[in-house]
Amino acid sequence: MNFDGLFSNFGELTTTGLTQGAIYALVALGYTLVYGVLRLINFAHSEVFIAGAFAAIWTWNGFGLDQDSQVSGVGSILFYLLVAMIVAAIASAGTATVIERVAYRPLRKRNAPPLAFLITAIGASIAISEAFGIWTRRRPEGAPILISQKPLFHLFGVPIDGVQLLTLGAALVMMVALDQFINRSRVGRGIRAVAQDANTAALMGVNKDRIILMVFIAGGTMAGVAGLLYDVRIQSLTYSVGFLLGLKAFTAAVLGGIGNLRGALVGGLLLGVVENYASGLFGSEWKDFAAFAVLVVLLMFRPTGLLGESLGRARA
Repeated sequence: MNFDGLFSNFGELTTTGLTQGAIYALVALGYTLVYGVLRLINFAHSEVFIAGAFAAIWTWNGFGLDQDSQVSGVGSILFYLLVAMIVAAIASAGTATVIERVAYRPLRKRNAPPLAFLITAIGASIAISEAFGIWTRRRPEGAPILISQKPLFHLFGVPIDGVQLLTLGAALVMMVALDQFINRSRVGRGIRAVAQDANTAALMGVNKDRIILMVFIAGGTMAGVAGLLYDVRIQSLTYSVGFLLGLKAFTAAVLGGIGNLRGALVGGLLLGVVENYASGLFGSEWKDFAAFAVLVVLLMFRPTGLLGESLGRARA
């Protein structure tokens, strides 16, 4: 155990962990939304994330930017980020809509058993992933350098760069916006009603199919923004990266309390920090092990996760 490495790099490990955890949290929101309403684990959600990430890179390519390009000027940076974010969100939301319409809605109409949904989710995930693999010829796609990772300032001696600020700031803004949407909007009230009792909500005039579709669109939008932030941070993307990141995002959702929006935030940030601490303490090869080990240990003592509040019981 390298305690010297952990303590000497504690600040940097924390900031990079929070940055990665913010991406996990955004993707985890999709898992927790769908589970909160349908009691369904949408394992195809990792490919919804991938759709947004590729859409952002291809948008930049359309403007003539590739992995060797470096953008300068605040106006240009904001323009490319905003356009790519919109396209990524639309691509991910569209992918989520197709998955809901093609894969899940027919099963709901036939009252299929939960196992059928699970198998369909896995099949959809593999099919979409392989489609991206074929399209990209299984080669990595590079993103342009929009924001330099050179430190902008130091906080208690810890260097903070623009990518970290963008990732944490954008993730927190999107999470707050989604939380307010669920708790204060008319559609949000419908989502909470269907999550609590779908049949009673239908009797009260709530269109269940429309609400479920909105849940997939909202989760897809969050995943699209996460895909953009991943591109900006990592600057390289392969078709298979969604599998492990999706598992970690699902782990974050379970850690915080599956079906709990604020739990997804807590779980994502915690997971990112824990795996970074494990990397500093044991070595980078232990990062993934620690991420899933903490899930097992936590669920042994708190099966409902850290917050454990269902979407249907969310406060108005």
